Amino acid sequence: PARPAGGPAAMAQAGVPLAKEPVPQAAPASHLPVKVCEMVLNAGPDSSSGLAAAGFRTDKHLPPEWHQSNSRLYHRASAGCEQAECGRTEAKALAKRAAVIAQRAQQDSTAALCQRLQAIRFWKIELQKEIEDLDAETSLLAAQKLRLERALDATQVPYAIATDNLQCRERRQPPDLVNDEVERELLKEAELIRNIQELLKRTLMQAGNQLRLNRDHKEICEMDWSDKVETYNIDVKCGRYSNQSTNIQFHPSSLKFQGSTSTPETWAKSSHDNIYKAEQEKLASINLRALIDSILHDVSQDLRRQCAAVNEAFYKHCEELDDAKCKLEYHLEKVLKEIGHQEANIAALKQAIKDKETSMKVAQTRLYDRSFRPNVELCRDEAQFRLISEAEELTETIESLKKKLLESEQSLRNLEDTRMKLEKEIAVKTNSIFIDRQKCMAHRIHYPVVQKLAGY
Repeated sequence: PARPAGGPAAMAQAGVPLAKEPVPQAAPASHLPVKVCEMVLNAGPDSSSGLAAAGFRTDKHLPPEWHQSNSRLYHRASAGCEQAECGRTEAKALAKRAAVIAQRAQQDSTAALCQRLQAIRFWKIELQKEIEDLDAETSLLAAQKLRLERALDATQVPYAIATDNLQCRERRQPPDLVNDEVERELLKEAELIRNIQELLKRTLMQAGNQLRLNRDHKEICEMDWSDKVETYNIDVKCGRYSNQSTNIQFHPSSLKFQGSTSTPETWAKSSHDNIYKAEQEKLASINLRALIDSILHDVSQDLRRQCAAVNEAFYKHCEELDDAKCKLEYHLEKVLKEIGHQEANIAALKQAIKDKETSMKVAQTRLYDRSFRPNVELCRDEAQFRLISEAEELTETIESLKKKLLESEQSLRNLEDTRMKLEKEIAVKTNSIFIDRQKCMAHRIHYPVVQKLAGY
């Protein structure tokens, strides 16, 4: 028989029984609007409302309502199956696409981790190289600092020698206690040593500060390197994870970025800044080492040059002292000889005066005796005049001899004073020569050599 138009619903309304479930329509699944049906109350003459008193229910549905309810259920079931089939197809496609996306995302993450490992490895190598260079430079600077300390200790000997020489030369006796060239050179040497000691102390402080800075920046680089090593190991571990790993689990809280995280730019800049600062300190350390080497070379040369100047002044002064002493000894020998001659001269003058006094006695005795000649015999004869002339001549001669004797005695005293002064001056020169040659110059042979003054 021909199927009535209108579909299953029309057939149901026409009272045609359904042999099988209606085929779902190909229309897209969608929520159908709910049809509101108004219930028609049975109020006619055939209504059963009058049987309510007989105990029958009055809220029963009508057959059209029953068919309409079934139709709605058929339609809902058909739409649900169609929607489920579409959802199943979309779910398969979505699962396949999600698997591809997840696999690609995991591959991209693994590649990103590999690139990150390369970046970490690069900075780790750079940091390790910088740490090794800075450590080597710190060792070299520490060696230079040790040279400075040795050089500073070595200056104690020259300073002790210079001050000892100055103190020894204070024991010179006048007139040799003079501010001569030797003393000026010794004072210059002592001042030079004090200035050098101050310079070495300042350089030592500078070297100590530089060593501290080197160690601080090395520690910063080591901490950065240690962080890079730890991060490298973590990222290597992360790169080895796969879907087949057994030690993976959910960590929902790890999806959020931490507040203290850095960007790739700030991360690279941090390591770059650490290396740059370490390089700056390394260059400063290299320049300081060169400065220390130059200072120690100049200091040792200056000290040895001044030592040579002091020694040369000592040699010249000792030669002058030797020459002066020889001249003084020569003049002392002459004075001693002259004293001997003068003593002999004085003795001769005394003997001459004594001899002349005897002659004076003879002449005066003759005149005295002739003064007793009687009467006219008391004549001023030639003999009288000659005796008087002889007495006068003898008187003048004796006076002259006495005067010469006084002069000779004064000359002898002068010679004696000169002898004493010469002997004293010779003793002074001998003492000065002993101080300069035996004390000072003998002590200066212990002056440190250039290598020791340079800190080696």
